[in-house]
Amino acid sequence: MTSLLLAAVSRSRRVRVSRRRIACTVAALAVSGCVRGTASSPPPASWDWTAYGRTPLGDRHSPLTGIRRDNVAGLQVAWRYSTGEARRPETERTQVSFEATPLVHRGVMYFSTPFGRVTALDATTGTERWVHDLKVDPSIRFGDFTNRGVSLWQDASARPGSPCALRVIVAAIDSRLVALDAVDGRPCTAFGAEGTVDLVRGLRNAPRNRTEYEQTSPPAIVNDLIVVGSAVADNGRIDAASGEVRGFDARTGALRWTWDPVPQDSTDPGWATWIGPNAHRTGAANAWSVIAADPARDLVVIPTSSPSVDYYGGERKGENRYANSIVALRASTGRIVWHFQTVHHDLWDYDNAAPPALVTLYRDGRAVPAVLQATKTGQLFVLHRETGVPLLRVEERPVPRSDVPGEEASLTQPFSVDLPPLSPQRWTADDVWGPTPEAVQACRRRLAGLRNEGTFTPPSERGTLVVPSNVGGAHWGGVSYDPVHELVVVPTNRIAAVITLLPQAQADSIRRQEASGERIGLEYATMRGTPYTLKRETLFAEGGVPCTPPPFGSLVAVNLRTRQIQWSVPLGTAEGLQRFGLAIPADTRGMINLGGPITTAGGLTFIAATTDAWFRAFDTVTGEELWKARLPAGGKATPMTYLGADGRQYVVITAGGGSGIFGRSDEVIAYALPR
Repeated sequence: MTSLLLAAVSRSRRVRVSRRRIACTVAALAVSGCVRGTASSPPPASWDWTAYGRTPLGDRHSPLTGIRRDNVAGLQVAWRYSTGEARRPETERTQVSFEATPLVHRGVMYFSTPFGRVTALDATTGTERWVHDLKVDPSIRFGDFTNRGVSLWQDASARPGSPCALRVIVAAIDSRLVALDAVDGRPCTAFGAEGTVDLVRGLRNAPRNRTEYEQTSPPAIVNDLIVVGSAVADNGRIDAASGEVRGFDARTGALRWTWDPVPQDSTDPGWATWIGPNAHRTGAANAWSVIAADPARDLVVIPTSSPSVDYYGGERKGENRYANSIVALRASTGRIVWHFQTVHHDLWDYDNAAPPALVTLYRDGRAVPAVLQATKTGQLFVLHRETGVPLLRVEERPVPRSDVPGEEASLTQPFSVDLPPLSPQRWTADDVWGPTPEAVQACRRRLAGLRNEGTFTPPSERGTLVVPSNVGGAHWGGVSYDPVHELVVVPTNRIAAVITLLPQAQADSIRRQEASGERIGLEYATMRGTPYTLKRETLFAEGGVPCTPPPFGSLVAVNLRTRQIQWSVPLGTAEGLQRFGLAIPADTRGMINLGGPITTAGGLTFIAATTDAWFRAFDTVTGEELWKARLPAGGKATPMTYLGADGRQYVVITAGGGSGIFGRSDEVIAYALPR
């Protein structure tokens, strides 16, 4: 199941609409303050969605109130657009996932596809304005063949209407950073080499092939800089491609700074936390998720991942500072301002996959700038944005030791103790579930042979139950924050994985023995430079059903005022899974999900993300499902919303699926209330 899941304008006249007419012509579409006709209406930028998380801060909350709890049931398809990629022959041979979150600026929508088609549409009608094809080589088998969208940069020094005054910035999966004119899609030739910067050039550890290093997330834009991370293939070798974060000049493409999460300077305080002759050669620890930015404070907030390799750290002993961390860099220089590590010496693939959300909390009448970070471990950390100091208590708690020769697991790990976990932290034999009594007994026998001491039980040669699994807890879908109710909405997964370290001498024979078994969710990785091969699988009952009980996925809302979970609802259903040989009862609620939520001032949370291919709206305060619409494939993306030129609020989801149980499509679908 895991392998299926993870496989799975022109320069013509601009439309001009007066601010007052957009905001107030239709009373039902009014935004805050408009009804009184005062200056408290949001500025036009508040009606657009100009960054992956709506703004560079990444809170994913829209002030629009045209679609509300009392009328959301009337949402209908307003327009649909197909990129054509689902019909390409290469798509059938490739695990391609269309996960873009479109951007809208001044009536034009921009997005990108896995194969590198960058598109501009009229945001109100869905009419195509231009397409620029970056011609990504479809024969390359990228490990995570996706692209989650583009970024926009406005050149404040450019003459209005001049070429490339507004630029679409694209980090293509084949590691090209490209700048296009937002008006016609032509390359901005003064940027890099004829509009392109090669992101492979200059890496400390160069990738050994084109599939080891890629770009999947849109860059961060902060003032006149483009800040770019990377995605690095897991578990191939200890000295995998390095995960430098870099800042490029948005006008010229010139490299301004580089920050390496594996310290290379012996005067860096983090240097001594990487121990061993090979430690400073370690690769990865990269930032593959979306980077948040606070332009006013000259900060970028970087979510880093696990160092290579994920499941054995004997060649990189120590805390491994800056890996598995939230790191605030001075945007203008790339120097560290503060850091907070969410996992010490990661052995579980607990990347910081969720983008940070930069929000403002109010305490005793004071505005407090904060960072919200949800983690695969099922924790929610709340940090001060200027210092990284936890605003809600974090404790270092003892965790189990490793019994693997040569490994030195961290003796403690950080826990967010003022907030409840987002997902279960341990499964026992009493929790085992299955569709039949025989399946339950088989699961209990399997569980009895594993190391199972709760979260942070280290990998072992006999097999370790890892809870949460490598797909979360919270995952790359991230969080949305409703500032009125101080609610953090987070999608989570609740299945467990089994990690077994196979001595290299035995690995090949075991792999050959099990290869004919067609075991769903089973994978191996060589982990070169270590004594072990990784075996990773989902803990299944007979028929491909997780032994952990449903819901297998949930949508959770955490109240930061009460510090409690306000609601948790199963997300998705088992609809359609039977055709993949998964014996999950049809009435089971709560499935694996991959994709993010947004919230609105209309009191709504929108999310797709599920395998059953529905797009849903929930009441943000209560968790009640208020609306849903059938999609052509799973919406494994984060939706967005904006105000159209016709005064209507639109909600858009990329329904691209991702093959396997998520299905396959290439559609962008916009919903609105009837005219």
